[in-house]
Amino acid sequence: MSLDSQWRDFLTESLDEKNIFTYIQGLQEIISNLNPKTVTERRRLQLAKNHLREVKRFARRMENDMGVLQEKLNILEESQRKE
Repeated sequence: MSLDSQWRDFLTESLDEKNIFTYIQGLQEIISNLNPKTVTERRRLQLAKNHLREVKRFARRMENDMGVLQEKLNILEESQRKE
């Protein structure tokens, strides 16, 4: 198996596999079901929610960047084939 085919397989992994958004959603559900009993716990819970929101934002950005990189890779591969 060549390096190119391994790389292509890595980029096109099965859609059935869990992605980062599945884990983020699970964490959001866990956090939303917690019942803080003190002010400190409420603040920590709010901080955890804010952190998850930021993680979700970064994950979306990374996913978009990966799509752009995948398109660039396809363009490079096509230009190599033409040469």
